[in-house]
Amino acid sequence: MTINKSMNGNELTVALEGRLDTMTAPELEAELKNSMDAAQSLVLDFAKLEYISSAGLRVLLSAHKVMARKDGMKIIHVNEIVSEVFEVTGFADILNIA
Repeated sequence: MTINKSMNGNELTVALEGRLDTMTAPELEAELKNSMDAAQSLVLDFAKLEYISSAGLRVLLSAHKVMARKDGMKIIHVNEIVSEVFEVTGFADILNIA
């Protein structure tokens, strides 16, 4: 998985490419922990994310909890496969998916 981060004012955008699974979730978790303190809002760009596992969902839930105390988190450009995972797990009702 490739992680591309950019900061625009107080908004952190993280674009993911590849698979967010058991092997790559710890990498994303570490990147977010290092970057979220400086951000008031978080945008996750999933345009090139091919797959997400329960390990990836756990990282998203953790980030969501942290950012809920700030200006929030949203997920953009979600493909059909990832969107279906969000629907089946109930994450579509929890997360802000644009």
